[in-house]
Amino acid sequence: MPKTSSGIKPGTPVIIVLHSPREKCWGVLDEINSAGVFLRGLDLNAFDDWVSAVVHEEPFVGFGDLFFPMWRIERISKDEAAGGIPSLCDQVERRTSRSIKELVGGY
Repeated sequence: MPKTSSGIKPGTPVIIVLHSPREKCWGVLDEINSAGVFLRGLDLNAFDDWVSAVVHEEPFVGFGDLFFPMWRIERISKDEAAGGIPSLCDQVERRTSRSIKELVGGY
């Protein structure tokens, strides 16, 4: 039976915690390399506003292609359900009735 990797790979929904200044971002991972992290996402503070804009078919600037240099990365974690709380990805799909792949595109 082949082994499966539990690592974080391109196309994985993630939460990134940054420092200097402290920020949290959510989105779909594009790439991790020695220079930094490429993410298709948005600042976590804008998450609810973005979901609401999608639901109401309103324009919203804030979701896009992001790059964070490695020196700013404090932590990267998979966007997973925990303790009965659904992942952010699951929340988006439930609230918008659209797949994250459809909303984010390109992965």
